[in-house]
Amino acid sequence: MAKDKGEKNDKTNVMRLLDAAGVAYRAHFYDSADGKIDGVSVAGKTGLPVEQVFKTLVTVGASNGLYVFVIPVAEELDLKKAARAAGEKNIAMIPSKELLKNTGYIHGGCSPLGMKKPLPTFIDESAILLETMACSAGKIGAQIELAPDDLLALAKAEYAGLTK
Repeated sequence: MAKDKGEKNDKTNVMRLLDAAGVAYRAHFYDSADGKIDGVSVAGKTGLPVEQVFKTLVTVGASNGLYVFVIPVAEELDLKKAARAAGEKNIAMIPSKELLKNTGYIHGGCSPLGMKKPLPTFIDESAILLETMACSAGKIGAQIELAPDDLLALAKAEYAGLTK
């Protein structure tokens, strides 16, 4: 898959990680100056179908363990399904102020790849049906598009039913 340099030629750490692993991907850059960085807006700005664009959510379980869930941007995480996938009694979203110190990423630029330390990661099973999926490239304004199985392998993730 060719890399689309877009308007910017800024490689993120996630892109460097993919390059080092020899994983094919396409970079998509978008303008975030209007403040519209929600997933559905990002899909529109990148020209990708909304069902192909995924968001990365970080949660905390009853055991205080952190978990990453990658779901379609137009969907909502089912906390019961997420807890079941993670083997937890319950799961809650991590407070935004905790995101940076635990992942190295800010809200709107969180990628399932390249976090400060590897966290158990789950990708919604809807990705299995896609040839490629997109997720954050580790900063606001950048997305990566790659094969779901490549993301699964690099993130050491599992597929699970995660949405409502």
